[in-house]
Amino acid sequence: MSRIGVAVGGNKVQDIQATIQRAEELGVDAIWMTTGGARLDSITVFAAAAASTQRIKFGTSIVPTFPRHPLVVAQQVQVVAQLAPGRFRLGLGPSHRPTMRAMGIQMPNPLGHLREYLRIVKSLLQEGKVDFDGEYYQAHESIAEPVDVPVMASALQSGSFELCGAEADGAISWVCPGAYLRDTALPAMKKGAGEAGRPVPPLIAHAPVCVHDNADEMRAAFREQFATYPRLPFYRRMLISAGYPEAAEATWSDAMIDGLVLHGNEEQTAQRIQQLLDIGASEVLLSPVLVGSDRGASLDRTLRLLGQVAQSVAA
Repeated sequence: MSRIGVAVGGNKVQDIQATIQRAEELGVDAIWMTTGGARLDSITVFAAAAASTQRIKFGTSIVPTFPRHPLVVAQQVQVVAQLAPGRFRLGLGPSHRPTMRAMGIQMPNPLGHLREYLRIVKSLLQEGKVDFDGEYYQAHESIAEPVDVPVMASALQSGSFELCGAEADGAISWVCPGAYLRDTALPAMKKGAGEAGRPVPPLIAHAPVCVHDNADEMRAAFREQFATYPRLPFYRRMLISAGYPEAAEATWSDAMIDGLVLHGNEEQTAQRIQQLLDIGASEVLLSPVLVGSDRGASLDRTLRLLGQVAQSVAA
């Protein structure tokens, strides 16, 4: 079944909780949240949100792996799994070198680390026991009983999509144009899954969304709110390989924004969301680009549409 999810964030837990409750009221399928730097912890926020919601799913996109041992993440996940049975999905990833350097953490072989991390967390959570001695991690532990939590991972370039195909319960992209997901991500996931002898896991296509009628205002808001990504080497390389050589200039061109952001009025935005589902994404995860002086109204317009789209794709 296809799902429509929305990313939330902010500095106040109460505000995030209100957005989660509003999204559930409007029929959105899933809420996702990122943990980065010293910002609010997503797993803790979802533990708090469990009691005030009934249906909506929670997902992390992502929890950075390097700052936390996999057994520590498993400790936290068990709490949410018990508070919101069947509603939590764990997304893991190495994050970015600038973020890790701010913590004094180096990032040798991110994919090698992630592969071991996935194996440890999946084994402990889904089987109830882990005995693992790898190059980067050791883990020997058991829990009272397995928990129903899919363990997914972030993916940006073909190697990470292939890793997700082989090891994870899903791949979570970010700022990858739809054509890149179709031509690079999905074939890499199929390759990894085939070599591992397992079914291809779901692709969660994470994209910016802006329900707004003025394209110039949308682009200005996007550049303001998402300026950092072309400056990061991982993302810059992906955008160049996706057919945007101007990404080498470390800034967003109009063509890059138009090819990435799902935007326009309600009908146009809904069509762009459907296009991602049509290329093979199992779920579309959307990060709202807020436009205008009333950001609350901009967010509510987006949530209303996502609720409608969620209900239409589920029908």
